Amino acid sequence: MPGELRQDRPADGVLRLTISNPDKRGALDHAILDALIEAVSGAEARCIVLTGEGAYFSSGYDIGDIPDDVFAVEAEKLVAHPFTEALDALDASDIPTVCAINGPAIGGGLELALCCDLRFAARGVQFGMPPAKLGLIYSHTGLRRFINAIGAPRTRELFLVGRRVPAATALAWGLVNDVVAPEGLEAGVLDWAAELAANAPLSVRGNKRVIRALLAAEGALDPDVEAELIALRESSFASQDMREGVRAFAEKRAARWQGA
Repeated sequence: MPGELRQDRPADGVLRLTISNPDKRGALDHAILDALIEAVSGAEARCIVLTGEGAYFSSGYDIGDIPDDVFAVEAEKLVAHPFTEALDALDASDIPTVCAINGPAIGGGLELALCCDLRFAARGVQFGMPPAKLGLIYSHTGLRRFINAIGAPRTRELFLVGRRVPAATALAWGLVNDVVAPEGLEAGVLDWAAELAANAPLSVRGNKRVIRALLAAEGALDPDVEAELIALRESSFASQDMREGVRAFAEKRAARWQGA
């Protein structure tokens, strides 16, 4: 069964989007990502809240069940298109966005949270980037997003080592704005959202635009270099190592890497 993006209006001017895919720990599938793109792009709200359902925020891309014979095509299709478009929709939105991280935020789920303007995590939540455990070469746009947020040394630690990061460490690194008691997360985030929704929209939208432009101006890649990095990432989807990494991750065993 595909996942669902639930929508409600918990406060005046606030649109809340809830990732619901409990059987797959909040994994991001086509249905959720397509709905997120539509909801964010067409939102009539003064603030958007993004959160997860139950014990998980999101475990990232839903690629675990893709058959081997179509893995390279289908996995790349999910990551390169609806996922990237969902990130772009959050990035491009003039509406302030707040992420309530109610449970583990892993892989693409963590990058999705990082696209929000403000992030609040429940105490005890863990964060992780498993590309090194899966044989995946991450997108250069995603890595730049992390470097902008937490700097190159922490990005290297997160992506090259692949260890889980506890909420307190995530706060110290700047991955989240604050860590709160689990029972206070929903009310606390809604307080922030209500305050954002009550602020001057011209100011909020204008300042978001300026911040976005300043980050984008930090240095565009040479087109040939960018094409090389895209091809490098795409090559990982066709590799035997990535298929083995995904299988090993699902089976909770050490991967047997071939380097190809």
